Amino acid sequence: MTVAAAINETSPEKVLAPVLSAFWDEPNSWTLETYRRHGGYEGLRKALAMAPDDVIALVKDSGLRGRGGAGFPTGMKWQFIPQGDGKPHYLVVNADESEPGTCKDIPLLFANPHSLLEGIVIACHAIRSNQAFIYLRGEVVPVLRRLHHAVAEAYEAGYLGRNVQGSGFDLELTVHAGAGAYICGEETALLDSLEGRRGQPRLRPPFPAVAGLYACPTVVNNVESIASVPAILTRGKDWFRSMGSEKSPGFTLYSLSGHVANPGQYEGPLGITLRQLLDISGGMRPGHRLKFWTPGGSSTPLLTDEHLDVPLDYEGVGAAGSMLGTKALQCFDETTCVVRAVARWTEFYAHESCGKCTPCREGTYWMVQLLRDIEAGKGRSEDLDKLLDIADNVNGKSFCALGDGAASPIFSSLKYFREEYERHITGQGCPFDPALSTAWAHQPHLEVNA
Repeated sequence: MTVAAAINETSPEKVLAPVLSAFWDEPNSWTLETYRRHGGYEGLRKALAMAPDDVIALVKDSGLRGRGGAGFPTGMKWQFIPQGDGKPHYLVVNADESEPGTCKDIPLLFANPHSLLEGIVIACHAIRSNQAFIYLRGEVVPVLRRLHHAVAEAYEAGYLGRNVQGSGFDLELTVHAGAGAYICGEETALLDSLEGRRGQPRLRPPFPAVAGLYACPTVVNNVESIASVPAILTRGKDWFRSMGSEKSPGFTLYSLSGHVANPGQYEGPLGITLRQLLDISGGMRPGHRLKFWTPGGSSTPLLTDEHLDVPLDYEGVGAAGSMLGTKALQCFDETTCVVRAVARWTEFYAHESCGKCTPCREGTYWMVQLLRDIEAGKGRSEDLDKLLDIADNVNGKSFCALGDGAASPIFSSLKYFREEYERHITGQGCPFDPALSTAWAHQPHLEVNA
């Protein structure tokens, strides 16, 4: 269904579009038997009957965009792999989901891992790769076990290994557990880690499509991006384009969390709004209202209740001054201190900085010091401009996007909530915490019906 058809419709049947999550609630949803009962591996059968270039063209024409953050067209990324170069080609699936607020790939792998495995075989056939890797966040041991079980099932059924389904195509798949570094979510740092080195971003060019894993042409795709491919092969590009918008077609997983009545995964067409998602999920927790939210995790500029009707697609969120990112919709109500939230996020980025480049290594450290002073009521009025200046020296100047992510909540929070920062300075503490400041008594509008 199109986004236009969903306007003013708030029932889940009319707004949501479950594809990847269609049978998550079934017993043994992660097994090969359940997956095949729902049409699993039919897309692979069609793909193996097509020429590799035709598969790439189909995915490109569908308009599928990367679901890992930047939204780069998936088919175009596959097309960048040089052919006839005599080198091995690799597919690496980025399952190192660690963006604060993002929780879509891990549930997908836990409930429906075969959708990813089928997508991997299709993608490898398309880019002429005989070796694929899944780089999984190492802390999620239950998912690691379930993924290993699914891979074993796929090998036994002939979907992996030598002569896949009698096609003459060979494919080996390796599941690799990372060691818990946020920076390894960045594709080149992930490749370094996969090769056994310390995870740090690489200088580009060369890009992974030319010199990636083991200096060979490599495609790095997000879990959801690859898992979305089988449905396109099965149902066609026109079906996929019937959802979402012209430039952001298809379905996607929205992770709704925070001060909401019913947090969870909501799969719908790109372009629905946060207001629609809140309507069908029960809204904010009783007695409270939305204050600010992130459209794509903590590394995307935060938005306010003024943006409830912004279409949640790449163009709509971009026009509002933020990024769709991983569709991690963290919602915060009016009891939340913006300064405290931004300070905690910045502490995370300072801790997870790999230290390779000076702007990020030094900038995140000093932003944390300033934010801690401001939060504790020890800040000075000139600290706000100093904070912006440091964030500007980090944003766009660091080796990878971690620096940009650290600067984003600072820029956006000062844009929408500068007065709250100033109250921390002039009121000598946080106006949301009576233990830290007497300013609470002078803010009666902050009291809520808990």
